[in-house]
Parts: sequence; C-alpha cells; structure tokens
Amino acid sequence: MKVWLFRRHCWWLLLLVAVANGDVTYDGRSLIIDGQRKILFSGSIHYPRSTPQMWPSLIEKAKAGGLDVIQTYVFWNLHEPQPGQYDFSGRRDLIGFIKEIQAQGLYVSLRIGPFIEAEWNYGGFPFWLHDVPGIHFRCDNEPFKIENEYQNVEPGYGPRGPPYVKWAAAMAVGLQTGVPWMMCKQDDAPDPVVYGDTPYIRSAEDIAFNVALFVAKNGSFINYYMYHGGTNFGRTTSSYVITAYYDQAPLDEYGKHTTAYTIYDKSNPVQYQSAMGAIQGTSQEL
Repeated sequence: MKVWLFRRHCWWLLLLVAVANGDVTYDGRSLIIDGQRKILFSGSIHYPRSTPQMWPSLIEKAKAGGLDVIQTYVFWNLHEPQPGQYDFSGRRDLIGFIKEIQAQGLYVSLRIGPFIEAEWNYGGFPFWLHDVPGIHFRCDNEPFKIENEYQNVEPGYGPRGPPYVKWAAAMAVGLQTGVPWMMCKQDDAPDPVVYGDTPYIRSAEDIAFNVALFVAKNGSFINYYMYHGGTNFGRTTSSYVITAYYDQAPLDEYGKHTTAYTIYDKSNPVQYQSAMGAIQGTSQEL
C-alpha cells in the first residue's frame, strides 16, 4: 500500500474540493477551510471500481475509520468513449459519488487527469485521442493538457520536459478555480502548486507509524492509496494487473474490514497518540 504525504511547495492536478459551500486556501503550514487550519486524513476510493450500491457503505466506513477526505481520479476514457459522446451512468456517476461524499460530511480530493496512470487501461486516455491532429502526449503542445506523475517519465523528454511542467502549472492555476492544486511526485513544479512526496509500499504498521511522525513534524495532509481498491471490471485494467485492486487496503474488494482498517484509524492510541500530543503541544503555531 502507498501513502502520499503532501508538503507545501507546488500545486496542481490534485484539486481539493470543499463539497460544502466553503472557502479553501493554504499557506506554508496547512490547508485552510473556512478560515480554519486543517490536518486532513484522506483515502482513495475509485468510483468505477465499485458499484453505486456500495458507495454509501464504503464512505461510511471510511469516515468511521477516521478519514476527512475521499480521493478519486476522473476516468476520462470511461466518460467519453467516443468524441463528444458522454456517459455518467452507473459506476460512471461521478457526480452521484461526490454528492454521497458530501451527504456524509466529508471533503473530496479530485484528481482530474487527463492522464491518471492508476493501473488503468491506457492511463485513462480515450483511444481516439490518437486521432487528434498535432497531438503529442505528455509534452508542451496545444492539444495536450495537464499532467499526473510526470516526473517518472520527464527525463525521457529531454529539454522539452521542464518547460512542459511550467506550462501545465501556469495553465492550471490560470483557470482560477478558487481552490488549491497539487501534483504527486513532481518536485520541480513551480509555485503555487503543491507536490506529494514519493510513495513507498510498506506494511500497514510501518505506514501508520510514519504517518504519525509526519504529522508530529507539521505534516498536514495524508492520503492512503488505496483505502478501498475494489474491482477492475471488464477490460479496464492495465497490463499485468489482476481483477482485484489493492488487496492490502483497509477495505477489501468487497468492502469488508481488513487488519489495516484499525491500524490506520487516527484514534488508534498505539500509532497516533504521541503524534497527536506533539500537535497539541505546538497548537499555538498551527
């Protein structure tokens, strides 16, 4: 399992949405929602990797497990299989998923793509994108837009890589959405974009311990990838990925608790008490 620890440096691609009517901003210490600083625990649940009937229970269990935020990608190739033909039905009902999160009083971290990776077929790109005149994937050109996890491949683009990072960041910020932007694994993105540290796959106990240390050292946004892995239906998965996704998540493929569920609960005294004590001791600085 991966855990994303977000630090203040750069923003884009991960767009934090306050599902209530609120103001979202940030500074060098934390996210600020309606004027209040927040330490946020997030977990990834991908709406098309479960059924709409499962969403209320999954979100309820995530909230009971201590989460404040549900994170998901937007899966472009599901929503626009042909140019101009859109589908938001069934497992594709992104709006319904977000409304359910809102109804249960949580926030959404929306990873809008267009390239999502996510062990998903074609990284979320619709295949017809090949036919767009003049397009060059994942570099600076007019038909192509913002990015995800680009630093993994940036060296392969040579001198075209860094200008693309700056162009994509400027384009995203220029949309003036009113909420902050993040991008995972992109430590050369320019301000005001926030980047996420490189994830590590490790045991649940080790993750919980290091999350506690991160918070004690002034970390303020943590995402567990995944909190519920779910199912790769049909032919949606990428190569060499099985139907079940992320068995080591706190909620298994069917939404049942695993041993990680209790370990990641931020109220777990063994894992988090010392970190919360450190936060209380420095609360005047928050």
